[in-house]
Parts: sequence; structure tokens; C-alpha cells
Amino acid sequence: MMHHFNGTKPDPELELGAHNAINTCLRLQPGEKVTLITDKSTLDIGESLYRAIEAVGSTCSVFVLEDFAPRPHSNMPKEILDDLATSQVSVYAVNGQVGELRTRMQMTAVVTKHRLRHAHMININRQIMAEGMRADFNRVDDISKKVWDLARSAKHIRAKTPVGTDIQAEFSSQLRWLKTSGIISSDKWGNLPGGEVFTAPLMVEGTFVVDGVVGDYLCAKYGDLHDCPLTIRVADNRMTEVYSDNKELESEFWNYCHTDVNSERVGEFAIGTNIQLKRVIGHILQDEKIPGVHIAFGHPYAEHTGANWTSSTHIDVVGTKFDIWIDDRKIMEAGEFLI
Repeated sequence: MMHHFNGTKPDPELELGAHNAINTCLRLQPGEKVTLITDKSTLDIGESLYRAIEAVGSTCSVFVLEDFAPRPHSNMPKEILDDLATSQVSVYAVNGQVGELRTRMQMTAVVTKHRLRHAHMININRQIMAEGMRADFNRVDDISKKVWDLARSAKHIRAKTPVGTDIQAEFSSQLRWLKTSGIISSDKWGNLPGGEVFTAPLMVEGTFVVDGVVGDYLCAKYGDLHDCPLTIRVADNRMTEVYSDNKELESEFWNYCHTDVNSERVGEFAIGTNIQLKRVIGHILQDEKIPGVHIAFGHPYAEHTGANWTSSTHIDVVGTKFDIWIDDRKIMEAGEFLI
């Protein structure tokens, strides 16, 4: 069932970020149809996005998830999936709940099939709208292109941090690198705020110390891990050990990454490129775009990267203050690009 906003005045704190999302990132055109999916906890952000869509002169179907059934949902409502199939642009501005990754995968399958320009704003909040969503995404796109040009022919990348991360990754020319800089095209839906270049790695070995954040619903629960990092050992592209002084985090993360046979497998290797971001705020949507490296265990976005395996889970882990070498060229020192 479609939702109708009641005509309240635009929120000035959200207005610029919403305008950036609709006009700069999605490049919405008059006459295009938009599917906007939101929920009760982000209704103010949903309305700001709707006002920006309305100002362009586009048709917009608005759906609030709680209007369909109590959450968490086990499946994305069919009415939403059907509406997506008739749109050119879509926005998902929702606070994620435990067990809803399946619904998002159902949604993005339709997005990919129909080549929508899709803004994925999972766990968006007012702080991110006022910070990361105010970035100059054209500048972010420029640095992302430079990283993508170097990475797409890379055989090896090494990444290190002062707190103990030291990983080596190998890459295959058969697996595609993608650029999601915030400028969204029909070729690949993108998270907003944008700013990353990523692929499915052929192999990752070493230690990754998470002194930033972990992803999915665990991010909201544990936040910034600076004072209590999570250490992950990886061998033969699979997690072999995790350790944290926070034993609840250690256990919950380990269990999440053993949901299915590939949940412990490194499915994503990414370099953050949003040069506007300088600090961790405890939200994966923004923090994974901080210049540096993040990896994810589980689903390798096979439909885009060309990986020949899948998983029902996907969880990112973010570190800080990276030195990065692409083959033998150093491209980052202490979290600052050298290119």
C-alpha cells in the first residue's frame, strides 16, 4: 500500500543531503518514475527525499515497510517488488533489522534485472544526511576513477595499519572491479553516501584488525570499535579465528559468519574513496566509505563481480589509518591518498 506524505515543510537539516542524493547522485530527470522505500524510524528522511523528487517533477511511489506487516519482514512485499519493476530509479532509506538481508537481496535482484539507478541508504540517519551526504560526489568520483584504473589491473594489494592489520590480497582478471562513488548508473546500484571501489578477491591472507565498525545489524549494537577492536585471522580466503575483549561481539560475529558454508569466505575487498570523511561515527553506511580498506565476509555480489559462488549473508569490517600498496605502488599513507 502506498504512503502519502501530509505536506509538511521541508526540513532544512536534511534538505541539502536529499537534494544531493536525488540530483547529483541519481541524476533524476523529469518524467522518470521513482520507487521510494522507507520505514517509520526514517520517515523524516524519506519525506525529505520525496520533496527533492517532487521538485524535479518526477512520479514517485512511496512505501513504508510497517504499513505491510510487523517487522522484521522475511520477504519484501510483492507490491513493492512489482512497483520497482516499473520504475527507472529507486531509493531504499530504511533502518535494517535482524533477518532482513533476504528482503534486501530480493529487492536488489529486481533492481539489477531492470537496471534501475538505485540508491541504497540502509541505516541512514540525520547525522549521515548532514555529513556524508553533503560530500562533493563529483570530487569523490574523480579519486574513485583513479583508484579503479589502478586496481582493475592489479595482481596484488597489501594493506597495513598501526594497530596490526597486515593483509595480502590476490586478484583475478576474471573478477570485475566496480566503482560506486556516489554517482549512480544503471550498471550497478550504489550505497549512499557513496565512495568505494571493490571486487571479489581471488585470495586474502593475513590479519585484519577492526578498529572501525562491523556491518549489518551488529553495527548499531556495537558501534565504534576503537576502544575494543575485533581481530580476524584469514587464511586461504576464509576466516579462521576472531578475537575481541568483548566476548559477546566475538561470539556474535563468529556465529554470523558461520550461517552457511560461504559466510566465512571473503566476498569483498574494497577501498574507500570518500575523501570528505575523516572519522568513524559508528555507522557502517558512512564508515565503510572512509579512505582505507574494508573487506566483507559472505556474498560476493556475484551478479556484478562475476564470482562463481554465493552466500546468504554479507558483513563488512572496517579499519582505519591504512597504508596501501597496489602491486608495488604505494597509493595511501595513514589514510591519505598519494595519487
